Amino acid sequence: MSRSVMWWLPRGLLLGLFAFFIFGPLVNLVLWSVAESWFWPNRLPSQYGFRFWERVFRPEGQAMESLWLSIWIASLTTLLCLAVSVPAAWALAKANLRWRAAILMLFLLPQAFPNLPVYINIARIFFTFDLNGTVIGVVLVHAAHGLVYSIWIATAAFAAVDDDLELAARNIGASALTAFRTVTLPLAAPGIAASAVFVFLESLDEFTASYFVGAPEVRTLPLLLFSAAAGGNMQVAAITALILLVPSVLFMLIVERFLRAEVLAKVGK
Repeated sequence: MSRSVMWWLPRGLLLGLFAFFIFGPLVNLVLWSVAESWFWPNRLPSQYGFRFWERVFRPEGQAMESLWLSIWIASLTTLLCLAVSVPAAWALAKANLRWRAAILMLFLLPQAFPNLPVYINIARIFFTFDLNGTVIGVVLVHAAHGLVYSIWIATAAFAAVDDDLELAARNIGASALTAFRTVTLPLAAPGIAASAVFVFLESLDEFTASYFVGAPEVRTLPLLLFSAAAGGNMQVAAITALILLVPSVLFMLIVERFLRAEVLAKVGK
C-alpha cells in the first residue's frame, strides 16, 4: 500500500465517521418527514409523500400556533435577559468589582444542578404565585437559564472594548452616559447580539422548563414534538424537529458573523 493511501485512509475514515454522526440524524429526520409508510424490517420507507406535512400545517395541527408562541416566549426571554445583563455585564467588565469572579460563578448555578429537580421546585414556587401555566411564568424560568449566556458573553464583549476609547470621549467633553452610548455600547454590540441569539435559541428549544411550568396551557413547539414522539407519531415529530432546526441554523450563522475572536478570548476572564 502506497504512502499516500496510508496517509489518506485513516483521515478519510475519520471524516466519514464525523459526517455520519453530524448528518445521519438529519437525513433520518428528512426521511421520516416524507415517509407515509415505514415498517420493520424495511431499511427505507416503502411509501413517500407529504401527507403529514399537510396535516402538521393544518390549523387543528397547532404547529404554527405553537411555533409563534415559542418565538414570542423566546423574544420576551431575550429582552428580559438583555435588560438585566447589559448593565450587569458593563459593571462586571469595567467597574473593577471585588467579587467579580464570584458573581460570574453565581450565574452558573442554574447549570450546576440537574434540570429536573430545579424545575420541579420552581414549578411548586410558581404555583404559589399563580404563575404556572402562564407565558410570564415560562419567560421567567427561561430567563433564569438564559442569563448564563447573556451575562458571560456580554461581560466578555464589554471587556474587549479598550478603556482608552471611552476615556478619550470623556476627555473631549462627553458625559459618562454619552460615552457609553456612543462608544462602548456600539463596540460591544456584536457580542451582545451573539448573547441574545444564544438566549433566544436556548428558550426556543427548551422543553423541561416549559413542561413543568407551562404545560398544558402553554404549548410550545418542543412540547408538541415531545407529544408526537411519545405517541409514536414519528412523522409529525420529525417535521416539528425540522421546523425547530431552521431558526437554529440561521441564528447560529449570525453568531458566527458577530462573535469576534477578541470577545471569545475574554469569556470567563
